[in-house]
Amino acid sequence: MKPFRLHEPTTVQEAASALADAGGGAALYAGGTELLLAMKSGLLAYDTLVNVKSIPGLDAVTLDRDAVVIGAGATHSAVEHDPLVREWLPLLSEVEHGVANLRVRNVGTLAGNLCFAEPHSDPATLLLVYEAELDVAGPSGSRRIAVGDLQTGSYETSLGPDELLTAVRVPAFQAGVRAAYSKFGYHHRPTLGIAAALAVEDGVVADARLALGCVSPVARRLSRSEDVLRGERVDALAERSSALREASRLASEDADAVEDMHGGVDYKEHLVRVFMERTLLRALARNGGGDG
Repeated sequence: MKPFRLHEPTTVQEAASALADAGGGAALYAGGTELLLAMKSGLLAYDTLVNVKSIPGLDAVTLDRDAVVIGAGATHSAVEHDPLVREWLPLLSEVEHGVANLRVRNVGTLAGNLCFAEPHSDPATLLLVYEAELDVAGPSGSRRIAVGDLQTGSYETSLGPDELLTAVRVPAFQAGVRAAYSKFGYHHRPTLGIAAALAVEDGVVADARLALGCVSPVARRLSRSEDVLRGERVDALAERSSALREASRLASEDADAVEDMHGGVDYKEHLVRVFMERTLLRALARNGGGDG
């Protein structure tokens, strides 16, 4: 691996300045579980790594009104076991438990997972149905973006070369929401990930949020499938109604699947149809009151 300089800032502003001074020759380093492997393989090369874990307080998890704010330095394991996450976002805790392996979860961070923009990411898919937001800082100030606006392609994000993600803001689901996440795969990374959150009022789906990831370069919401489910009765959907099947079929059509080591396009589209139906049924079987 090419030698590099490790910069350990003590403030967000110092980290942003280090990125700006490097002129594109630096990368942020949190857990390094993906970054260092890519550098060792010669796929990436940087003169400087900026270690955000050296910034005090950046690993904090706090509650801001109805949203849990997860600092960029918080590891997957810390998020999984955090009392606030378990109380307000139990589905996120559940999904974090299934990320990669214990070594990765103990070192890698949620924010780092999002910023590396690996297409096969469970958190990137799940956070779409939470409608999470991201706090971003740079030399010119700070901004907030929707999680769906971060990743622009495989290993590509909308962050400027001198910007860093400082926190992930995840609103808790409202009472009456039934949610579930499903993943499938034989490799180290998931082949497919599906998230569903259904707001139920008086036995009817008042709102639906569905997200699909890992089969294409970027995780996405499935608006056509969501539209089909709104207004449908829960008891009919639970009996595998035509609306449930149609929502699953449309999800397969809108998957934008690509062929890779995980399988061909037809194979992935079939998985989407099967697992979308299973995920919806799992969500419907929950009693609501949040995502637990």
